[in-house]
Amino acid sequence: MRSGTKVAIAGGVFAVVAGGVGYGAVNVWNGITGGRQTSTSETGAERRSGPVTGEEVDATAKGFLAAWAEGDPVKAAQFTNDPAGAQSALAGHATETHVTGLKATAGTPTGATVPFTVSAVVSYDGVRVPWTYESELKVVRGLTTGQPRVDWKPAVMHPALKNGESLKVTSSGAPQIKAVDRDGEELTAEAYPSLGPVIDQLRKRYGAEAGGTPGVELVASAEGDGADRTLLTLREGKAGTVRTTLDADMQAAAEKQVKKYAGSSVVALQPSTGEIRAVANNRTDGYNAAFMGTQAPGSTLKIVTAAMLMERGEVSATSPAQCTPEASWYGRAFTNDDGFSLKESDTFTTAFARSCNTAFIKRIDEVDDHTALPATARDVFGIGLTWNVGVPTHDGTIPAEDGVETAAQYIGQGKVQMNVLNIASVTATAKTNTFKQPVIVPLSLDDREPARAARGLSPSVGKQLRDMMRATASYGTGAQAMATVRGDKGAKTGSAEVDSQSTPNSWFTAFADDMAAAAVVQAGGHGSDAAGPLVAAVLNAR
Repeated sequence: MRSGTKVAIAGGVFAVVAGGVGYGAVNVWNGITGGRQTSTSETGAERRSGPVTGEEVDATAKGFLAAWAEGDPVKAAQFTNDPAGAQSALAGHATETHVTGLKATAGTPTGATVPFTVSAVVSYDGVRVPWTYESELKVVRGLTTGQPRVDWKPAVMHPALKNGESLKVTSSGAPQIKAVDRDGEELTAEAYPSLGPVIDQLRKRYGAEAGGTPGVELVASAEGDGADRTLLTLREGKAGTVRTTLDADMQAAAEKQVKKYAGSSVVALQPSTGEIRAVANNRTDGYNAAFMGTQAPGSTLKIVTAAMLMERGEVSATSPAQCTPEASWYGRAFTNDDGFSLKESDTFTTAFARSCNTAFIKRIDEVDDHTALPATARDVFGIGLTWNVGVPTHDGTIPAEDGVETAAQYIGQGKVQMNVLNIASVTATAKTNTFKQPVIVPLSLDDREPARAARGLSPSVGKQLRDMMRATASYGTGAQAMATVRGDKGAKTGSAEVDSQSTPNSWFTAFADDMAAAAVVQAGGHGSDAAGPLVAAVLNAR
């Protein structure tokens, strides 16, 4: 066993063993706190400051682990910097996990961080299963008392716990599922890590309908719409099969590509059907940002803005570009990347292909309707409608804003909130003239109704829009990224400025024949720098 402190229950008597010397739990409690937590104002002692000492880390960790293993959440919580939150969570742990014989073995601290191993037996409905896992705690100095405290968060109880989650044993949850791709190939979170949260949500929604039976499991139970995550299986249930629209080859390509870029997400879908073929994220928190993210998409939104301008007759693909280095709206100056401009003889197609911001800002006066862009986004591209994809999604937001916000939204900034599923769908609509709500399981699985846009793009506007995207892919800002992509192809790049970042987010969306994809890379720079190659590689896997 590693050197350190061992906390255990033996023969019903709790003991803490440190360096081979044992002493009772009450002595530990009294030795640290004098029987109860006291403030410096009560004791008259000098309020401590500065980093916690090794002695404080050792004593605080021992006291917390001792009280927890003893089954006293009130006592354990007093060793933390959030007594109320910790007490509630630890009390729930004691009653909901059906744990007996809890033991905690502390390892050697690294600074203020103390690793420890928990072992116990989970007993439920006649089943007894050993449960062992590793976690860690960090000791900090209390802000008000100056005393050492365990920095409380749910992950102290189990490293897989996130904020808003708790542990419980259940035999009434949704049955396990076997998720398969459109050709019947099994999709697992082990083989395709990005699908973990997706499979969890599919299980929550369709497990009971897929022919499976529930087992007995210890789960991380989420609040709201979150799906339970299995941490320990006490008794196996029977998994039901859920067929998705995903394509295993494209999913594998998406998983491989997002690994190259921290904070990246990508979605691929088929424009003619709306069926999602791949979804992948590279994140440390397990959040499905590809479906649930909300951030400005930058110039990829110019697909929608261009469609709105052409539908209203304010511009055509062959209109003069009006691309100057700078344009102002309500006193705010908008510029182009590196301050470039185009010749008067250049067309709006070139302005689109080169992603000229000012060519779009200059058209606001002609439109004279701050609701025009949100209306086109909703009525033609389905943005802001309620989508029934099969798992939870954020379906895009473009509020009707006046003043300077109107100009910012024309180029995908301001209060526009999108994710790569939304932008991939925008590209799919541009490819076919018709919004097809994205789906990840067939609509027939549960007879759900898809969102339906009020109208499609006119054939003339649709053709012009696709031609402008083709120009972007052939000689515009997307040319380098799309060089290896075969077939009929078009693209749009985007760079989204974020106040807290020195480098913008990289956005890219494209179509190739009957496939559309979009990607974002956090702080990835220009759209063609990071997101572009990611999208191209996924399209090449079709």
